[in-house]
Amino acid sequence: MAESLGSVDIERFRTGAAKYAAYLGTPEGRLRLDLSFANLQEFIARSARSVLDIGGGTGAMAVHLARLGLDVALLDSSQPMLELAERAAREAGVAQNIVFKQGNAANLSNMFAAASYDVILLHNVLEYVDDPSAVLRGAVPALRDSSSIISVLVRNRSGEVLKSAIQEGDLAAAENNLTAEWAHESLYGGKVRLFTHDGLRRMLTEAGLAVTAERGVRVLSDYLLPKISKEHEYERILDLELKLGKRPEFTRISRYLQCVAHREKDDE
Repeated sequence: MAESLGSVDIERFRTGAAKYAAYLGTPEGRLRLDLSFANLQEFIARSARSVLDIGGGTGAMAVHLARLGLDVALLDSSQPMLELAERAAREAGVAQNIVFKQGNAANLSNMFAAASYDVILLHNVLEYVDDPSAVLRGAVPALRDSSSIISVLVRNRSGEVLKSAIQEGDLAAAENNLTAEWAHESLYGGKVRLFTHDGLRRMLTEAGLAVTAERGVRVLSDYLLPKISKEHEYERILDLELKLGKRPEFTRISRYLQCVAHREKDDE
């Protein structure tokens, strides 16, 4: 969730906080959140106590995790996002479990102590920073040990191809997106970086991480015919998406790629 990191045109995140909060109330926004949270829950150890949510935006994921009894540190560079996150935490009754910090993801090593967190989230963060590999490498030292996990959620290039062709009916854009490094961000305006399955795995490996699991997020829900109500059929769509997202052939074409990874070995 993530938004507002201070690298690629971050002003859109400061001025678009309310717009993003509204998006999370749509079926598309809810699915992105609910699917990535369900995927994450599979791999959180029972012994886990602390979470670092980098680019946590309006706090939707942080609230979910705090409800599990976890202590969450939420980092975001946008003050309006943080204000919405604090309000959401209060309304959910979990404010005591969440610490809010304003800062830039590019400076992680200066903000958080090493070996401090059982779970780290980088959800829809790497699309917006100047150097995704550097941000990822900066997050790894904060993992407590090799049993701790990091969850990365990014925009999938293959999914962007299908979106252009099926949802927008733009074959030229679909062909361009076969090799595009950037796409247009429809919610805020501006550009968003695209990732490939192999490229994401390579970046994780180079950061000293081993992939535990891969999941596809929003495989087909964006392309459903109007006769299927995303509101009324939400639970059925969510259940089907969870099943599809676990199958490699569907993961590769999903709108978002989610990888859960752990450090290859302790550095202690």
